Amino acid sequence: MGRRWDTPEARRALMSELVSWDSRTLTEGERLFAQRLETKLREMPHFLQHPERVGLHDAGLGRQTVTALYMHPDATDTIVLISHFDTVQTEEYGALQALSTLPEELTAKLHGVKDTLHAEARTDLESGEYLFGRGTMDMKAGLTAHLSLLEQAIDEDWPVNLLLLTVPDEEVNSAGMRVAVDVLLDIAEREGLTYSLFLNGEPSFTQQPGDAKEYIYSGTIGKIMPAALFYGKETHVGEPLQGLTANYIASYLTQRMEFSDLFEETAFGEKTPLPVSLYQRDLKDQYSTQTPYRAAALYNVFLFKRTAADVMETFEQVARDAASACNSAYRELCSRHGVNGVGEVKVYRYEQIVAHAEDKLGAEAVRKLKEKAIARAGADERAQSFAVADQLMIECQELSPAIVLLYAPPYYPAVNSTEDTLVRDAVALMQDTARKLGTKLEQIHYFNGICDLSYVNYKDDSEGWTAYERNTPVWSDTYTIPFEGMRKLTAPVLNVGPLGRDAHQRTERVHIDSAFRRLPIMLETLIRKMFIERNEQAATQNNH
Repeated sequence: MGRRWDTPEARRALMSELVSWDSRTLTEGERLFAQRLETKLREMPHFLQHPERVGLHDAGLGRQTVTALYMHPDATDTIVLISHFDTVQTEEYGALQALSTLPEELTAKLHGVKDTLHAEARTDLESGEYLFGRGTMDMKAGLTAHLSLLEQAIDEDWPVNLLLLTVPDEEVNSAGMRVAVDVLLDIAEREGLTYSLFLNGEPSFTQQPGDAKEYIYSGTIGKIMPAALFYGKETHVGEPLQGLTANYIASYLTQRMEFSDLFEETAFGEKTPLPVSLYQRDLKDQYSTQTPYRAAALYNVFLFKRTAADVMETFEQVARDAASACNSAYRELCSRHGVNGVGEVKVYRYEQIVAHAEDKLGAEAVRKLKEKAIARAGADERAQSFAVADQLMIECQELSPAIVLLYAPPYYPAVNSTEDTLVRDAVALMQDTARKLGTKLEQIHYFNGICDLSYVNYKDDSEGWTAYERNTPVWSDTYTIPFEGMRKLTAPVLNVGPLGRDAHQRTERVHIDSAFRRLPIMLETLIRKMFIERNEQAATQNNH
């Protein structure tokens, strides 16, 4: 059986097929995708001979991570090709939703409604250089390139090992990649492999509107979500000063967290985006004239170098400042109206609330409370986190009024390989190859789209992750991160993907020439020059 995907046209057809396997996160399509891909992989000659080298690995909720290992008897290097196959939802396509996963049909149809597209998307559509559709850019074009590379290596018997790894759930909690950490360690141990490079295929994202440049990434930005439960004192709206609303307390913290430059980091001339609030609401279930005395807020913080411990320190500092301002304003209000008030707002970390509750109720009672709260909250890990903290505060109202600081999933540590020699050489090689292919490639040190590379090559000598474990209410119940395993996956990271635009938008699209001609040539050049030819040169020198 010859190669099926060795031309740009064949790769375009393959991507269209993969996109047509609708795999929105948390849908039946996401569950089925792994099995469909497994069937395709098992048709390759290498896997007909070695069926045990294709694997499906449980990632929870009926979803599976897929691995396919091409091994050569003379190879020393193993490159892991990383991608995700889930996509975000498709409601924004409106009347065209049924075509959202059919790139050829959707692109043709858009010509009839091009006046509904923004100017840049309209220009790209008219150029004929882009294919539109959900998952084209993010990121089935990357998976397509990896499948084509794997097929070529098998067909031409390359003296290198390639491990294809494609995962579900990247768009929500990265369950697929977190499961993959142990899978990668198991495969390495079983087959005696040493990983040389973690190579992701996420697309090149624009840095600002109208940006026409293409990028290569030598790291990925980190993301963490500090959150707060606000616990006040209930009252009737007719007697507002008999209580203290949680919303009043929350307003002081959110005002200080939103766009706070205390969390900004700079590295290699790049800056982390400023924090914003992703969620803020009171926890009343229905309308009534009882004032809301419990509320929750969730903040998004990006990272380069900081650990979970560092962020919690800064978060606590901001929260203490917020509580102090809130208390001062509240004291003045009470004095103006001649009332005593309900006391000073205090700041606690979640771990302090747990310790207090265990002293008061016993560890077993606290465990049961947590279990019930998680079951009641439903499947969302953020809702579960607030439900646990809320339940503990209901049992420990002597601590109120209070701001309880916690972490809510997901957490993506930042990873960077800019200063790694192999990556430095690889970036220069890719830039040179891109020039020869008629385009320019610029280096970005931290991929700004958040990706699964966060779960390899973890570096944290101070064990800053323990602050995360202790302050995440759902830790080890419904959410974990394999920090120790991530530390063992020590190879450098690199992201080389196709040019795309408008990920997660109705106008999501991938550049045809970049995805199906240039990218495969670049990946082949990377593997040949950086691994195969270098090893051959080293072997020749050793023989002399």
